[in-house]
Amino acid sequence: MGISRTQEMIIWIVWALLVPAGIYFTYQFFPPVNADVLSMSAFILFAIIISVMPIIINGLPILLIQWVSLAAFLKFGLFFEVVLLQVAIVSFMIRLRIGKNDFYRVPWNSIMFFLMSVFSGVVYYAIGGTIGFSSVAALFIPALVYQVSSILLNQVLLIGFHVFLNRKIKLFGEDLKWDFSAMLIMFPMGLGLFFLEYHIGPIALFLIGLPFLSGAMILRLYNSSEQINQYLQKSVEIGHQLTESLQVNEVLQLFLDKILQTLPVEYAYILDVKGDELVLLRRVENNENKSINLPPLKKNEGISGLVWGTGKSALFHNRSDWTEVAKGYMPDNVESVLSVPIVRNQKVRGVLLLASSKKKAYRKYQLMIVDILCSYLGVAIANARHYEATKRSSERCALTKLYNYRYFENLLSTEFSALHNGERTCLSLIMLDIDHFKSVNDNYGHQSGNEILFELARRLETLIGDEGTVARYGGEEFIILLPDTTKEDAFLIAEIVRRTIADRPFILHSNLEVERKTVNLKVTASIGVASAPLDADDSMSLIRHADRALYTGAKQAGRNRVAEYVKSS
Repeated sequence: MGISRTQEMIIWIVWALLVPAGIYFTYQFFPPVNADVLSMSAFILFAIIISVMPIIINGLPILLIQWVSLAAFLKFGLFFEVVLLQVAIVSFMIRLRIGKNDFYRVPWNSIMFFLMSVFSGVVYYAIGGTIGFSSVAALFIPALVYQVSSILLNQVLLIGFHVFLNRKIKLFGEDLKWDFSAMLIMFPMGLGLFFLEYHIGPIALFLIGLPFLSGAMILRLYNSSEQINQYLQKSVEIGHQLTESLQVNEVLQLFLDKILQTLPVEYAYILDVKGDELVLLRRVENNENKSINLPPLKKNEGISGLVWGTGKSALFHNRSDWTEVAKGYMPDNVESVLSVPIVRNQKVRGVLLLASSKKKAYRKYQLMIVDILCSYLGVAIANARHYEATKRSSERCALTKLYNYRYFENLLSTEFSALHNGERTCLSLIMLDIDHFKSVNDNYGHQSGNEILFELARRLETLIGDEGTVARYGGEEFIILLPDTTKEDAFLIAEIVRRTIADRPFILHSNLEVERKTVNLKVTASIGVASAPLDADDSMSLIRHADRALYTGAKQAGRNRVAEYVKSS
């Protein structure tokens, strides 16, 4: 969890004022009892070993040092127990390889463990507990109170810390239940270690510690196996979800969302092979989509280019490993990098690059999982592109690249539903037909006629833009749908369309002569306008009325003009 710079400074100041001075005064008031350098060294060494080999449960490292600190406290007293726990927590933090953003955890945990040691130790002394060998009956109650008071203070400190950060925490959450559950194991182990060490010396740490460390190793292996199984299960689920997506953008976004949820990723980039370059498709930094206007990479250029060139994945644990390889853009705080080729049909089609500001953020098994996911991604992108191409060909006119009548008919039905539901105020339709188009085909050839149709489509697209939808209705007829546009405004737009056609000659090539010549040809169009709900109550009526206005009001009146539908009285 991140904290502000001010909060971090406060934690460090409290640590500097409290812990060093506190350790000094602890030594003055509670000096070591039964000081034995060999035994004390053995306890410190064993505490370090436990700290660097934490138990992993559900992916979280847990430090179970309480049983060792209990035995150390009962044998040597409060000062030694304070020092032992401080050494243990520093070793534990080093083992976790915490980054800059989480470095505040070192002083905070040091403060917590110091206060817990002093508080529980003072409580132990207050109820008559003694240091050194005693009977089980004499030690049991004070030692139990010592452990319980430590757990309770830990909970109070956690609550206070969350209040300090303005965050919510349950008063009796899972942490407290876990602490008491762990105590049921740690308490008898601590007493057992204390009595056994008294009778046989430091070798007791080996006899009790070896089974404990073996159990910790088994738990780590089991947890690692469980994590791999969970990752594999997630990858299969993600693969199924990717194959269900039928749009490339949807596939890419879904893939990145799932990757960010599954792995510790701060930076994610998907690059696509286009010709001899690697072009950025998606860029996510700290859960935000960023601009993709970064320069492309060549093969074997930078980390991604190297992955493209070799076809092999790359895993770097810290910045010094990849600095010489990298080229181009990379965030300043990146340490760990994982890059995998996106392969389809035995060819590299793209590259995925993931990065984190933490060192050793990724493991080899995670690299395998990402490799599997990239295989799914490659197939999903290919399927989505094929679907989009098929959809485009079924919706678009092959010649003009405009929407065809089938698409337009469905769109008009959808817009009429929106009109009836009150989501639209009105719908206006412009229908135009090129005047004397047959003579163009007869005089210059059908290919020249196609050139006019294509150029007219581009002019209409440019003119209408996002204000409406342009489609080819059939032959030399075009149709324009203008949502939320009144009949009067549609008429003005239609007039602009007419002038755009009539005032600018079309450049075409004469295909009927021996020598192909360039010709500037003036073309005109007749246009009809109708609007709903003013002129029509359904989509077919709107088309019919616009068509009627076109032929009776524009064509029959002399062509090259705009006419609006007028209801007959």
